[in-house]
Amino acid sequence: MDYASLLAAEFKLRPQQVQAVIDLLDAGNTIPFIARYRKEATGSLDDQLLRELAERLEYLRNLDKRREEIRRTLEEQGVLTEEIEAQFQKAQTLAALEDIYRPFRPKRRTRATVAKEKGLEPLANWLLVQPTRGDVEAQAAKFIDAEKGVEDIDAALAGARDILAERISDDAPLRGRLRTLVERESVTETRAAKDEDSVYSMYYDYHEPVRAMAPHRILAINRGEREGYLKVGMAAPEEKAVDAVKRAFVRGDSPAARQVGMACEDAWDRLIFPSLERELRAELTDRANAAAIKVFSQNLHQLLMQPPIKGKVTLGVDPGFRTGCKLAVVDENGKVLDTGVGYFTLPGKSAAKEAAARLIKDFVHKYNVTAIAIGNGTASRESEQFIAALLPELPGVAYMIVSEAGASVYSASPLAAAEFPDFDVTQRSAVSIARRMQDPLAELVKIDPKAIGVGQYQHDLKQNELTDALDGVVEQCVNAVGVEVSTASAELLSHVAGIGPALARNIVAYREENGIPTRAALRKVPKLGPKAFEQCAGFLRVMDSANPLDATAVHPESYDAAKALLKALGYDLKAVTGAGLRDIGQKARDFGLEKLAADLGLGLPTLNDILSELQKPGRDPRDDLPKPVLHTDVLDIKDLKPGMELTGTVRNVIDFGAFVDIGVHQDGLVHISRLANRYVKHPSEVVKVGDVVKVWVVSVDENKKRIALTMVKE
Repeated sequence: MDYASLLAAEFKLRPQQVQAVIDLLDAGNTIPFIARYRKEATGSLDDQLLRELAERLEYLRNLDKRREEIRRTLEEQGVLTEEIEAQFQKAQTLAALEDIYRPFRPKRRTRATVAKEKGLEPLANWLLVQPTRGDVEAQAAKFIDAEKGVEDIDAALAGARDILAERISDDAPLRGRLRTLVERESVTETRAAKDEDSVYSMYYDYHEPVRAMAPHRILAINRGEREGYLKVGMAAPEEKAVDAVKRAFVRGDSPAARQVGMACEDAWDRLIFPSLERELRAELTDRANAAAIKVFSQNLHQLLMQPPIKGKVTLGVDPGFRTGCKLAVVDENGKVLDTGVGYFTLPGKSAAKEAAARLIKDFVHKYNVTAIAIGNGTASRESEQFIAALLPELPGVAYMIVSEAGASVYSASPLAAAEFPDFDVTQRSAVSIARRMQDPLAELVKIDPKAIGVGQYQHDLKQNELTDALDGVVEQCVNAVGVEVSTASAELLSHVAGIGPALARNIVAYREENGIPTRAALRKVPKLGPKAFEQCAGFLRVMDSANPLDATAVHPESYDAAKALLKALGYDLKAVTGAGLRDIGQKARDFGLEKLAADLGLGLPTLNDILSELQKPGRDPRDDLPKPVLHTDVLDIKDLKPGMELTGTVRNVIDFGAFVDIGVHQDGLVHISRLANRYVKHPSEVVKVGDVVKVWVVSVDENKKRIALTMVKE
């Protein structure tokens, strides 16, 4: 199969681009490396498109593998014909391949096989010819055999129809046409399976065309069925379907043709539609699965790429009631300075609250704390109110609610236990909360991305596919930002292109014993060979290296070209500092970019990337994004009134809207219909996790703690 041409047509790319990607992938290159350092070959395709190409390439290769498996099986059975071979070559999906293979696949004992054992296949063949002459009953009478269980004419004809029904249901072209019909015109029907209220009550008497079903409704219905609250079925265009089957097999109106017509009706009702219904529901689930994984991936990407709050000594608060709130102070680099416990979430005034207030004030003054990170778990509302009440006495201090999703997973892990052997789980969680505020990416990579919970129905999704997708997002974000090799954790390093967990541990061990003063020193790390160095070097930063290029995203393979570039434009290598060469881009344009690229033996994309790095060495792409919102006061849900204007932060984006943190502890929902004054197909077209947005209150239900918001002023 010419994969390059097929993929080029599908993705609207040039075949040379796709072939270059295939060759690079087959040579063991990682997607981040290809996207960043092989732009000339790929035409500057980005990470996301490269991943989609890689996934589709794997599908096509698996398709060919299955094609060969089936071909060998049919050759062994001696039934492979030129016609079947031609059908194989045309099949572009696994479903189409399986349709072709269906008549030859070993079957369990069916009504048709029983009928064949009774010797009724010749009668079925005679009926299928549909002779206009000949007595059907007289022909069937020849097959009556009490010893074989064929007691009379009706039994003989019924058995023959069973054989025909199975043969009809195995017809690949017919199944393809019927599959299209069912997908286009079927309706999903759900009803209550229990006489009790539930979260699935809206589906207790529900009908929706299959083609219109949104992914979140498919997943909700599946879960309701699995939990025993719903009965789910599909209503197909039966009359059209049966008519299509008869047109394919019935000729005329002879007695034999009428028998074939009866077999057609049976084939549809008993064999074809139940099979297609199962296939279609599985396909719908796969589509919903893919859509939900895409939403989860987009949300995770935005969460990981939230700008860090740099240069702030931070107090982390892990809220609690009976056991108090665990406190941890960390410096600007995340190093733990102090810990404590404050009992301030229970109602009423108490000496414990006064002591907690003094402790927090002492922490702030002693360590110059300027930011407080409060976890959004149990007792966070009470914690937020208490902290907000103290802020007038703490000038220059602001707070932020930080998601605790996955914090308990990290805090109870061997990793956290090794780093903080004398801390309990909640103390570790307080540290994690503070560090998440300072650098979300560096902290969140320490936990399973599925535990972060910025999606929908994540536990219903295909976990292997979800894991692969989310791991790809983490890899993309880590490599886009770059990693300071002298301080990075093994968990962060393990997501750098070309480095896995084992090699990351080797880097940390080597660093602790020898230090890593330059990128070149990475070659001395055990098991870090030439290929791994090629893949990872450009994403690792060595800020204090004697070679200033080591602190940039310029790949070592381009160092000579970068030095020649500097010389051509009148610079010395020593001129490259953290402040960057602000005017180097203009000098390059004055010189002539194409001439410069030709002189240096570089492609224009690589030249532009090098210039960008020299202008802003080690630039963090997160710095260009809107900064997180820090609060200095607190609202209560009781304070909200319809029409009130607020500023909030998008916390989660799902199929039917976006949840926005407006500072009242309970996130409000902006329904998809209220995201913009135009039609919005999916909320991700308008908002992303981490976006700071202006909203207006539509309604508030204090009892159910539901807040409806709009981003369209009414």
